[in-house]
Amino acid sequence: MRPVLSTIASDGVGGVSVPGRHRLSWFRQDRFVHLVPLATVLLFLAVVISAFWYLRLEEVRREQEAVKRDVEYGQQRLRLRLLERQEQLMRLARDIANHDIDPLRFGFHAESLAMQYPELLVLSWIGKHGQVIIVRTSPSINAPRDWMTDGALKAGETKTNYDLARDLLQPVYSQPVAVGDGVPVLQLHIPFTFDGRFAGELLAEYSIDALLRYGVPSEILAKYAAALLDSKGQILAGQSIPDRSDISDQLPWAAKVNEFETPVSPVGNGLILRIQAWRTSQSVLGNALFWLAATLSVLTVWMLLYNWHQTRRRQQAQAALQTETGFRRAMENSMLTGMRALDLQGRISYVNPAFCQMTGWSESELIGQSEPFSYWPEADRETLTMRLAEELSGTADTAGFQMRVKRKDGSLFDARLYVSPLIDAAGKQTGWMASMTDITEPNRVRQQLAASYQRFTTVLEALDASVSVAPLGSKELLFANKLYRQWFGDTSSGHMKLVMRASTLPRHDASESLDAVDTLAGLPLDSLAASPAAEQDEVYIERLDKWLEVRSRYLHWVDGRLAQLVIATDITARRRAEEQAAAQADRAQTASRLIIMGEMASSVAHELNQPLTAISNYCTGMISRVRGGGIGSEDLLTTLEKTAWQAQRAGQVVQHIRNFVKRSEPQRQWSEVPAMIEQVVELAEIELRRRQVRLTHHVDANLPALFVDPILIEQVLINLIKNGAESVEAAQRSPNNRVVDLRVTQRGVAGMAAVQFVVADTGSGLAPEVLDHLYEAFFSTKNKGLGIGLNLCRSIIESHQGRIATDNLYNAGQIAGCRFIFWVPVSPSLGTSALPSHSNKVVV
Repeated sequence: MRPVLSTIASDGVGGVSVPGRHRLSWFRQDRFVHLVPLATVLLFLAVVISAFWYLRLEEVRREQEAVKRDVEYGQQRLRLRLLERQEQLMRLARDIANHDIDPLRFGFHAESLAMQYPELLVLSWIGKHGQVIIVRTSPSINAPRDWMTDGALKAGETKTNYDLARDLLQPVYSQPVAVGDGVPVLQLHIPFTFDGRFAGELLAEYSIDALLRYGVPSEILAKYAAALLDSKGQILAGQSIPDRSDISDQLPWAAKVNEFETPVSPVGNGLILRIQAWRTSQSVLGNALFWLAATLSVLTVWMLLYNWHQTRRRQQAQAALQTETGFRRAMENSMLTGMRALDLQGRISYVNPAFCQMTGWSESELIGQSEPFSYWPEADRETLTMRLAEELSGTADTAGFQMRVKRKDGSLFDARLYVSPLIDAAGKQTGWMASMTDITEPNRVRQQLAASYQRFTTVLEALDASVSVAPLGSKELLFANKLYRQWFGDTSSGHMKLVMRASTLPRHDASESLDAVDTLAGLPLDSLAASPAAEQDEVYIERLDKWLEVRSRYLHWVDGRLAQLVIATDITARRRAEEQAAAQADRAQTASRLIIMGEMASSVAHELNQPLTAISNYCTGMISRVRGGGIGSEDLLTTLEKTAWQAQRAGQVVQHIRNFVKRSEPQRQWSEVPAMIEQVVELAEIELRRRQVRLTHHVDANLPALFVDPILIEQVLINLIKNGAESVEAAQRSPNNRVVDLRVTQRGVAGMAAVQFVVADTGSGLAPEVLDHLYEAFFSTKNKGLGIGLNLCRSIIESHQGRIATDNLYNAGQIAGCRFIFWVPVSPSLGTSALPSHSNKVVV
């Protein structure tokens, strides 16, 4: 390039020289000729831009007028909607003031209005003293109202507006506020009066977002970016056009966002409707005529620039050469891998900065060195000499080899060296090039991973649970700990048996080949492996004679395959303990029934004594009259019928007692509630008559059948009725107030149908400290009580997936009795996981 540059810079071309004065004149004239077309093009562009600018101003003015007209129309529509809702709510307030609507009917009206008008979120009836009587919210509202506390208005903007509406006796709109979860709402306070005096207020909360969506016409929302602002200009609902980031929009003369704002009546300046027009017209730079003129001008300028082409090529060639040289030098200096070149005699001919930085030796100290090199450790020189000989002979391993390197300060680090021949541009080998990488940290991490794996394996081998991992759709066993191998051996058969017994994976068809279609294709395997939930089941393995608790979950194995982890824990001892506990509970239930009948023995004896005495009297009378010959066949038949009825009555009592106390396995069946109540009433009345307590009962019609053990349910009811009678007797109530009431109704609990049993008495009730321990085992308020009756009752009810609770009955602030409530679900398929947690409080 230098000869060329020298030739171009000379004063002559082709041996002919040009005088300096003429050359300067030619340069000035040439520059003037080039500037005239450029000035013409610039003038033409100025005219075109001015025309486009004027047209653009006219278009913007028309758009502003259209936006103003549309925002006023939208404000009128929004105002009419607010006034319509206000009129409806004022009518509702008048009905409340005239006592035409009670809180229940108010809830129905409020829910109807919320469903009919989406902008209505909450309707609240507030009393004249600020107490919140009832609040009805839209189904979409979950957050609590933060303007109330403990059933009354708390100090704040809502309370201030409430006082203002009370003083003015006129509807008052509040400034938009954020309640609950931070959603802005508009509150309307409508006072109502009774006999000319303030009687309360109806508080309505509007969703500002719904007001915008349903109050402003849809054609305006589709055409503009509409938003509702507060008095500070903050956006409450809607959207705003962001600042444009185009280069043309950043110019000083670029058109700004076309917008217009107006306050919403009757709210006032607290709610402002703003409409911003979307950019629909093309900008100046988007006009075709502009680009046509610009293109013509560019073509003219291009002809001028062509004269500079050769000079630019020369400058670009020089810049490219400098850039290439700088790039290669920067790449060499920025490499983290050390590079070292040896000539054919084994002397160092080149090292890069990274190599010098690794070893601590400078380039001048390393260049020209031969073996042994200064970065070789003394202890490894023999081995490294053999490696160098292999390198120079061309037999070095292309996969590289690991070595230790000594730094200038004497410290050592691990490195890996890769060797390849160094070929020049002519294809001739001039030496050997080696790259060196510091692998000290990877070696340390690898050692730590090995130690961590050893610790992890030791822990798994010592677990008292079987752990195995196998891929889905394969018989390969990826991992098994010591206990698994003791139980099932080294194959995956035990793993698959546990999985199939636990019903966590369908059986794999062994006849499928490896080329068969993947049965798991299309399934969301990533989400399956990422799920933290583990499947759990209990299975019995005959060969081991053990009960195992099997837990499994899916995971991605190290090779990316979806695998299943199965952990089996021996729970044989626990299962046997549970079986023993169940048997013990069954014996406790039978013993409880025997205790109940033992406590009722005197009442049963009295109940049997009456029919037996009647039978004895009838027989004695008949014998006397037969001997005296003073009885006819009709009188004899009547007497025998009465005798038979008394004997049947005694037999029924005995049969009821026998059915109640006989020991049998728990047997659940579909049982009719009225039949169970009839058996309970007949047995309980025996005890209650002895204690001079009256038993009343009520059973709803058309009650569904229950899937229960009827004997156990009867046992619970008899125990509760008997306890109630004892409480009434101990309270020494008057004859008219010695009552135990049994009521059976149908109700819904936790979203499911259930039958509720209520046993209430007129006794002295229970102390608060007794209520907290009432269902604990061996806790009793009786002097001779064992404390197992109510505990057993709760166990029976909860075994039927029900719940039992207790509370006192009050009359004028005094305890007037006690009430036991329990319910049993109708459907037997519901699991206990869906039931509420146990509580001693009554669920109404």
